[in-house]
Amino acid sequence: MASGSAFRSSRTHHRQVPATYSHGYSSSSYATSNLNSASVHGQIPPQPSRSRTPSASPRRIRATTTPSDDDEQDSQRVRVAVRLRPKNTDEILSDADFADCIELQPELKRLKLRKNNWSFESYRFDEVFTETASQKRVYEVVAKPVVESVLSGYNGTIMAYGQTGTGKTYTVGTLGKGDVSERGIMVRAVEDIIGNTSASDSVEVSYLQLYMESIHDLLAPEKSNISIHEDPKSGEVSLPGVEVVKVRDLDSFMQLLELGDVNRHVANTKLNTESSRSHVILMVQIRRSILGKKVEDTTCRDESIGNNLFVKDNKPMIQKSKLLIVDLAGSERIDKSGSEGHLLEEAKFINLSLTSLGKCINALAEKCPHIPTRESKLTRLLRDSFGGSSRTSLIITIGPSAKCLAETSSTVMFGQRAMKIVNKVKLREEVDYEALCRKLENQVDFLTAEVERQQKLRENEKYMLDKQLKECQDSLIETKKGLLTGSEFLQKENMHLKGELKNILSELKSLKDQNGSLHEVATNLEKKNEQQLLENSAIQKVLAETTQMYERKIAELIKQIEDKHSIAELAAKEQETMQKLLNDHQKSIKQKEMENAAYQRDLAETTRMHEKQVMDLVKQMEDERQRFECAQEQLDLAKGLLSDQQDLAQNQKQEEIDELRARLQETSHLHETTANELHLLKSKHQDLLEREVTLNEELHVMRQRLLMEEKQRKAVENELFKLKKNVSETENDMKSVLKENTLNECSEYGSPMMSNKIKPSKETVSSQKSAIAKICKEVGFQRILELLKSEDSDTQIQALKVIANLAAEDINQEKIVEEGGLDALLTLMQSSQNSTILRVASGAIANLAMNELSQGLIVSKGGARLLAKIASTVIDSQTLRMVAGALANLCGNERLHMLLNDDGGIKALVEMVRCGNIEVIAQVARGLANFAKCEFRGRVQGQAIGCSLLMQYDALSWLIANSNTTSASTRRHIELALCHLAQNEDNVKEFISKGGVKELVRISVQSTREDIRNYAQRILASNPMFQAEMNQHQIYYA
Repeated sequence: MASGSAFRSSRTHHRQVPATYSHGYSSSSYATSNLNSASVHGQIPPQPSRSRTPSASPRRIRATTTPSDDDEQDSQRVRVAVRLRPKNTDEILSDADFADCIELQPELKRLKLRKNNWSFESYRFDEVFTETASQKRVYEVVAKPVVESVLSGYNGTIMAYGQTGTGKTYTVGTLGKGDVSERGIMVRAVEDIIGNTSASDSVEVSYLQLYMESIHDLLAPEKSNISIHEDPKSGEVSLPGVEVVKVRDLDSFMQLLELGDVNRHVANTKLNTESSRSHVILMVQIRRSILGKKVEDTTCRDESIGNNLFVKDNKPMIQKSKLLIVDLAGSERIDKSGSEGHLLEEAKFINLSLTSLGKCINALAEKCPHIPTRESKLTRLLRDSFGGSSRTSLIITIGPSAKCLAETSSTVMFGQRAMKIVNKVKLREEVDYEALCRKLENQVDFLTAEVERQQKLRENEKYMLDKQLKECQDSLIETKKGLLTGSEFLQKENMHLKGELKNILSELKSLKDQNGSLHEVATNLEKKNEQQLLENSAIQKVLAETTQMYERKIAELIKQIEDKHSIAELAAKEQETMQKLLNDHQKSIKQKEMENAAYQRDLAETTRMHEKQVMDLVKQMEDERQRFECAQEQLDLAKGLLSDQQDLAQNQKQEEIDELRARLQETSHLHETTANELHLLKSKHQDLLEREVTLNEELHVMRQRLLMEEKQRKAVENELFKLKKNVSETENDMKSVLKENTLNECSEYGSPMMSNKIKPSKETVSSQKSAIAKICKEVGFQRILELLKSEDSDTQIQALKVIANLAAEDINQEKIVEEGGLDALLTLMQSSQNSTILRVASGAIANLAMNELSQGLIVSKGGARLLAKIASTVIDSQTLRMVAGALANLCGNERLHMLLNDDGGIKALVEMVRCGNIEVIAQVARGLANFAKCEFRGRVQGQAIGCSLLMQYDALSWLIANSNTTSASTRRHIELALCHLAQNEDNVKEFISKGGVKELVRISVQSTREDIRNYAQRILASNPMFQAEMNQHQIYYA
């Protein structure tokens, strides 16, 4: 819009004033007039102490106390800042003969209005912004303290007020998509809010407009005439049915603003090309959870349960704050704005609502008992912002023109009255009953689950106890049965023992009876004694034979044991033991014989001791028999031990043999593997030797080739050195040929750049072409491309000139691209900083760009981006001329327009006019004409829609300003570009606003080309908006 462009142009042409004074909204900076006091940048105002106020509703509002101290009262006052818009072109021309009516003193925070030629009226504000103030500084001083208060739980309002066309929408609602520094208060405020809230917090946005006393939803255009609802208890204003969107990031919020701006009512007036016809309000609602005081459950009868569950928990609280950002429609006078018809009705409603707002401001400033807030919907919506509980900042925008002195004075007085209003700022907190209910429900669920768990545990314990009791009863019954069975068994055993005792007694009686018969037995024993002696001698012989047999077996066993490894010693010990036993047995036998002899002597001596001796003999015989049996058992044990030892030795031997076999197999396997690997390594070594020989041979061949190529390169360099003399003599003529070939028209609007200079003769051109053809034939095109990689810059330049001249002919262009010439040129342009190389290479690219197939390759390989970069870095006019020629040729292909725009080619082409060189400007004009014509052609074919891309870079203003240039070819291209842009219906609005219709009428009358005159006349006759503009300004053409 006009005001926004004026601000941007001001920051472009004026140096920013250093901000040596305070930026922040602190109480000290407004409570005292001391000039040396400074406030902290972006500091939050000191928050007053909070006290409880009872209310009938569940919501609890803690209001700040308002002491009688002036500083405390001043901290809650409405803050007012003033911003001066820069002069536009019309104001500079119209006010040239008048003195400035406004004088700013930002360091004193004062504004002076000229009353007459000798006196001023001075006004003090909280902040004064000059025309060079940045958007960031305006936000940080005016809006950021309010945003920080909103984040702390207070309501806030930021409002812009002023005459139409003074920059309110630019200050508040600029999106700044192209330049982040241009962002307005809306975008910056929401960016700060999102950055200072967590994921658990809620940020919701509504976007409204008050149009002709009817509230419309900008995010949902179908919702119109929305009603206003006021809470009878709290007095809060709400809009039921309005679209509320939750915002998570800045990108989504920017999309919402774009949608709202599309649905916003704007119109073109004399004072502003995009004048807002409605009041716009952005509502940002923030909901934040905080930790409050402890809650005690008074309904719970069990004190222990109540204390355990609820006393330790804090009561959940919610801070609900709201930020209003208001962009008021500008006040306007009908005679100055020229509003008619529907625009006049809109202006009436705008002025009516602003008048109602002014009445409320006056009543609040004069502390009247009645505030007429119900006269307008605007004052009802802003009821809390002025005189309510909101922290409010107001920025008033004024224009510098002396023609608008009355409107400026009215705006300043509005701000002065607003500064007298003191709000009662309140902290908005309430209990989060939903969260508290969810918390209590969770606790109830937990307790219910705990009770069920305890009940289940008790049931399980009861079941286990019952089970254990039943087991104990069963075991008691079994024990009783066992005791009964045992008692019965003991009784039976007792009876059995009694019977045995009777049997023993009877046996004793029988033994007594047998004692008498012993004497008879003694006699019989004497007889048998002799037989026993014979038997003893036989036993001795048997024992001797058995001993000899055992000795033989033991000897054999000893030999076998000696043959078996480790069992020999054990067997020897066993053998010694057996021998000792046998010796003892022999000794006992000899002793027995001696005893028998003694017995015979004793038997002969006395018969009284016969029984005793017989008994002793029986015992000795029994002991002897037992010893014999023990010896027999020991022999059997020895045999078993020998067999076990034999088996063990045999098993150990077998295991050792198996282990040795496994090791042998493993060793043989390893040997085979090693032999295979050795064989493989030998084969690899042999292959490596053969490969080394082959590589040495190839290396020798390559060295020979390199030597030959080096000789050829030196020969070529010598040839080039010889040809340099001829080339240097005709260098000027070659440049002219390059210019002519580079700027051959790729469309019907092309014109040679050297039309106003003397062209080289045909003989010179033919001689140059023959010389270049000779070089190319003798050296070869690939050799010429290789010379581009030479370290000698002169060699590179000469090779580039040859390629550029070859590219000037259509038959060579395809070959150059196929042989890699285009890639080599782009690589050299990207790596070199030499201005001559860049100029000649750009000329070669310009020649190649005359071919439609080459144009696509140039853009796809990044050629357009590279040309744009060169245009932004070099200052040489000849290089810029070549770059402009190349871009102009690329503009002749409508399929490449979007890629050219993405690579910055269009922007670079438009910005090259700043160099002021005539030839560069001619190429730029030719490129714009080509672009506009192809773009309109694509629009007719349905390939393009919307405004022209040239409008984005303000090319229309430059074309209109330079349409009367002295160069005939440049003027012709500019006229054609204007005609083509005028044919696009989407460009008509901006075309009219920038004075394009007058220029189009001039072209239709004064153009030197008849076809262009006819073309302009057809456009003017076919467009009704152009006809209306001509009738309004009484512009006619023959």
